Amino acid sequence: MMNKAFQLGQTVITPNAQEKLHPEEVVSALRRHAAGDWGECGPEDWKENQFSLERNLRLFSVYRDRNGVAFWIITEADRTATTVLLPEDY
Repeated sequence: MMNKAFQLGQTVITPNAQEKLHPEEVVSALRRHAAGDWGECGPEDWKENQFSLERNLRLFSVYRDRNGVAFWIITEADRTATTVLLPEDY
């Protein structure tokens, strides 16, 4: 099991994401996100997350579910909340 790199705070999911994503995949992605595995973020976003992790700024990850649906996980800078959402929910 991966170690947590930071706290997720309160975890929430948008209704749209909850309807379309499988719960097991959401939990797995949250674990990856909390461990500092940013999923399918590009190299620039990956670097930005590493910078943000060290300076307590907002963190952003991209994952895909078993059906290829892309979804995002965003943790707020103050680490009080993490949101799972689909890109169209943003």
